[in-house]
Amino acid sequence: MIGAIIGDVAGSRFEFHNRKSKNFEMFHPRCQFTDDTVMTLAVAKALQDYEAVTDMDSFKKHLVDIMHEVGVRYPHCGFGGMFYRWMFEGRTEPYNSYGNGSAMRVSPVGWYADSLEECEKLAAATAQVTHNHPEGVKGAVAVAGAIYLARTGHSMEEIKAYIGNFYKIDFTLDEIREDYGFFEICQKSVPQALEAFFESTSFEDAVRNAISIGGDSDTIAAMAGSVAEAFYGIPEGMKEKALSYLDPYLLEIAENFTNAYVDKKR
Repeated sequence: MIGAIIGDVAGSRFEFHNRKSKNFEMFHPRCQFTDDTVMTLAVAKALQDYEAVTDMDSFKKHLVDIMHEVGVRYPHCGFGGMFYRWMFEGRTEPYNSYGNGSAMRVSPVGWYADSLEECEKLAAATAQVTHNHPEGVKGAVAVAGAIYLARTGHSMEEIKAYIGNFYKIDFTLDEIREDYGFFEICQKSVPQALEAFFESTSFEDAVRNAISIGGDSDTIAAMAGSVAEAFYGIPEGMKEKALSYLDPYLLEIAENFTNAYVDKKR
């Protein structure tokens, strides 16, 4: 989950000013947390209220409440237009989105779940409260499943095989970097984020890979970073630096979830 925050913060300054290179300063005064971090921590906060999720409908209602509770504190963090209206008009029904918001916020599920089956069900639930289009759900399930497999000791090849159930990734980053554009939909950003992880040699390399292709940089880096954290771990200094961008409210949620789940399940 902290990997998603690092990717979000590092990628934030490149979202609308893409950097088609891996050579950049990871943390910069212009970096900031965005809606990716805010909604990731909303999912984390909702999960912490359950020792085990046994009633998925009840959980989804609670998640909606928590997403509103957390999200309304940050009206200028970069929410997309449809989600902004959902949030600030107090809506509670999904709106058939296949945007990558479902996949960017799902990483806490990969640490909370005790089985791949539970992980997939919870990931689908976290998507369905807003992004109930099949592609929106698929993106969230794929990312969460990859995180779960990575943190439970599966190899890169095993994770690739699993992702093959969701996406055909038949490109390399070098092949798409020059022409890759700005896509905020799962089907054109989740595979790219996963490939950034698959081509990586370390946590930092995965984040740099993700940012280097351009596009929706903060979200692609958040997704790649969330899987890379589970696979490689995070250098301590990098974790501390990223968390320094959070305000006390978000930091408390992040630290509570990390202490309760990430540190115990690594």
